[in-house]
Parts: sequence; structure tokens; C-alpha cells
Amino acid sequence: MLELFSNILNITWQQAVMWVIGGVLIYLAIAKDMEPTLLLPMGFGAILVNLPLSGAVTQGAEAGIIDVLFGAGIANELFPLLLFVGIGAMIDFTPLLTNPKLMIFGAAAQFGIFFTLSLAAFLGFDLKDAASIAIIGAADGPTSIFVANFFNSKYIGAIMVAAYSYMALVPIIQPPVIRLLTTKNERLIRMDYHQKSISKRTKILFPIVITMITGIVSPQSVALIGFLMFGNLIRECGVLDSLSDTAQKVLPNLVTLFLGLTIATKMQAEYFLTAQTLMIIGLGLIAFIFDTAGGVLVAKFINLFLPEGKKINPMIGAAGISAFPMSARVVHKMGLKEDPQNFLLMHSVGVNVSGQIASVIAGGLILNMLG
Repeated sequence: MLELFSNILNITWQQAVMWVIGGVLIYLAIAKDMEPTLLLPMGFGAILVNLPLSGAVTQGAEAGIIDVLFGAGIANELFPLLLFVGIGAMIDFTPLLTNPKLMIFGAAAQFGIFFTLSLAAFLGFDLKDAASIAIIGAADGPTSIFVANFFNSKYIGAIMVAAYSYMALVPIIQPPVIRLLTTKNERLIRMDYHQKSISKRTKILFPIVITMITGIVSPQSVALIGFLMFGNLIRECGVLDSLSDTAQKVLPNLVTLFLGLTIATKMQAEYFLTAQTLMIIGLGLIAFIFDTAGGVLVAKFINLFLPEGKKINPMIGAAGISAFPMSARVVHKMGLKEDPQNFLLMHSVGVNVSGQIASVIAGGLILNMLG
């Protein structure tokens, strides 16, 4: 009987803390409906890997199944890339093709990445770890994982928790930043939307051309942008409807579930409960705020040169982060709150999908510079 419960003596207070963190993630997933597909398996995984002498992780010569899954799905970047196929299949680029100028805001909203990279390096993080942390600001979980894993960052668990947590917190974090940087009159600016007829040929060529251009400019991002655009090509080609449906629903949900469970191997107490983890969460928030601010401020700057009646509602610039479609919805709802007749959804969606492309390119540029 004593042998049956002898493992209790191996429990550490650090493991107990991780049980609480895992419980909080599960609570947020179930009670608050915050990214449940990811936070639920991540929370359960955090408990699983922090049980004393857990057989789910490698113990001496005994390979743990979660470590095996990590090697098969994350260490080789397979899971993030498969997730990009699903994301690409869900994205409709029509609002962006209707008004290609919106790409400016997608690019502007990546400012926080490079600002935070410099700040993290200044605070003592290795340059490659700093780059991995900075990508959190794009609110793009798969890119964050891809970059952190490419650089073999020892903080990948904290980076993933921060990236996906901030994605879930978009409706809480972005509105105060937007209100701080805009005036009432700016938030009331109306923008006409004229739906253009985008041909099927254009929709098919777009993912192919973007992949080729990005591959020439940023070769390291070919895998990221290629899988994203391949997913979109499946959607738009019109001859793979059943695969498109699978890519939009079953594939991303299944991959996200395994991703959350597998990444928990990096949430073992000895890796996760460090001062650096708190710094990473704080730096991720800074990156997120500055990415939001970058898009808004560029829109305000452009307005200085536009005549009355042609001005841009600067709130749409905030949708340049790649948290699709949450950020677009946040901006649209803020516009309706200020003026029930002000419909910004299509503009903000166009910016939001451009931010998805821009965040991947930014990740690729960082890989090119430091890889």
C-alpha cells in the first residue's frame, strides 16, 4: 500500500503551481470560451506533464508519448504548417482584392514585432530568443511556434501560451489602445465600401503570385506563406469543395488540439516557472500593443494628406494584426458603438487578412536575418 502512494513524496510545489496554471487554462476554455480548441488541451497537457515521474514525458531511456509527438509534429514544424493550410482555406481575400491599398496597414501593424525584438535583446535575451518573443505581437500562434522552434528557443512553451492568450484577449486589449490613440471625430469617420466583381481567375492567381513574390523577397518564409496560400487555393479553385470543407473545419481543429497537448512538454515546471516567463508575457503584451498602435498611427498619418470625404477611419489600422477574424470584428463593433450606421466590417476584414500575410512575411524576414 505504501508503495502505491510513494510517488506523492515526489510532488514539488512547482508542479502544484503548474497544476493551478493548467486548471486556469481549462477554466478559461470552458467557462469563458477563450480559444477552447487550444487552451483546453494545453491546460490538460500542463497537468499531465507535471505529475511526478509522468510517463507522458521522457523519463531516462523511456520515451514519453508527448515528447514523441513533439518531435513528430512541432520540432519539424509540421503542426504549424498544417494549421496554416486550414487558416488559408478559411480566408476570403475578396475585401483585400477589392482595395489592395489596405496592405499598407497590414504592414504597418508589424511595427511592434521589430520594436519588441530590440527591447527583448536590450533586456538580455539572446537575439534569436528575442526574435521568437517578438513574433507574439502579431497574434499569430502558428508563426510564433514556427519561428521559436526554428531558433530552438527554450521559451517556446511560454511563447505559445502568450501568443494564443493574447489572441483570445483581442476584444479586451485592443479597444483601450484604439480609443487612446483616436479622437471621437476620427472614430466617427465613415468609409464607403464598393464591392467589386473579382474574377475567379484573379482569386486563383492571387495565392500563387503572392507565394512567388514572397519566396523571392523572403525565401525563409516560403513554407509559411506557401502552406497558407495553398489552403486558400484549395478554397478558391472550385474543384476541391470537400477538401476545402475539411481544411476549414476538421483539419485546423484536429491539429490545434494536438498542438496544444504536445506543446505542454515545454510547460514542465523547470522550464516554465522562471522570471523569464513573466518577462516574455509582458514583452508579448508590449508587442501586441505596439502592433495595434502602428496600424492606427499610420492611418492617422495618411489622413493628413487626404481631403475631407476621403479620409480613413484610423480604427481599421488596428485590424492589421493577424488575429483573424477577431480583430476585424472588434473594429467593426467599435465603429457601430460610435455610430450605428457606420459599417467598417469589410474594410477591417481586408486589413485583417493583409495582416495575416504581413505577419508571415515579417516572420520570414526575421528568419532570413538571423537564421
